[in-house]
Amino acid sequence: MVFTDSHTHLYAEEFDHDRDAIFRRAGQQGVMYLFLPAIDSVYHEPMLRVVSAFPNFCYPMMGLHPTSVKENYLKELEIVEDYLANPALKFYAIGEVGIDLYWDKTHEEAQKVAFECQLDLAVKYDLPVVIHTRNSMDIALDILTERHDRRLRGVFHCFSGNTEQAKRAVGLGFMLGIGGVITYKNSGLQTVVQNTGFENMLLETDAPWLPPVPYRGQRNEPSYIPVIAQKIAEIKNVPLETVAEITTSNALRLFGIA
Repeated sequence: MVFTDSHTHLYAEEFDHDRDAIFRRAGQQGVMYLFLPAIDSVYHEPMLRVVSAFPNFCYPMMGLHPTSVKENYLKELEIVEDYLANPALKFYAIGEVGIDLYWDKTHEEAQKVAFECQLDLAVKYDLPVVIHTRNSMDIALDILTERHDRRLRGVFHCFSGNTEQAKRAVGLGFMLGIGGVITYKNSGLQTVVQNTGFENMLLETDAPWLPPVPYRGQRNEPSYIPVIAQKIAEIKNVPLETVAEITTSNALRLFGIA
């Protein structure tokens, strides 16, 4: 079986002391494709160093995370486009981008502007968008709906909405990123998965955060992807192999991997 982790921050400091072991465990569990979302200019070079060190596993994205949208966000967006325009570099998505109103609403309007600008970049560079939403699902869906742009496609990372919001996202041409939260009691995500077709799902860890049960409270890592897949297999009453095959195919198609 081959699995894909469509969203993992393996360049984070939490992995600095044992990154080689993390990749080894991922490979042992069949997790062969790892997609790395960007955060901001502090992390771009560390991300690219990890990609260079593990080229057969890692596929980088480029973007400005909504919680990194501060007073200097226009400069950060310039840096993002400079990377995208560099012919020596290849990125597989614009991400992670979006709106996060959980921690701080101070820069809400700037977050919306940054999100819109990066949707424009997705169209310009013909790349999928990896969308982060926290306390902002309907806002992001409304922005995408108002655009009426079928060239936009991508995934709602760490999807946390309800079934109706899931239908809206899928109707706009987006997939749902399903991670460790699916294993949490009363998360509500199990109902969403029950009502969503496999063709609209990706697997992700968001490592080092949001580990699945039984690893809650520990650092997350890509080798836990089969735990997430097994839970989905139980909910959908299908073999684990089916989850692995379809979600990996979805990821490779979305991110343009032959």
